[in-house]
Amino acid sequence: MNAIRAYALFFVAIFFSGLMQLSNGQASSKPSQLFDGKTIDLGIAYVLLLAALLITYIVH
Repeated sequence: MNAIRAYALFFVAIFFSGLMQLSNGQASSKPSQLFDGKTIDLGIAYVLLLAALLITYIVH
């Protein structure tokens, strides 16, 4: 039980340290596009990859 708490504390510490790094970022001078073509293509690729993984899991 203590090992689980230690792992949970370690995970939470890493998570919050990552959030602290994000909060120190500087604002950009010009607003960037929210979604460009590369981002959309990458999202579609991830969805197709997950679909292939699920189909493979179901078949086996």
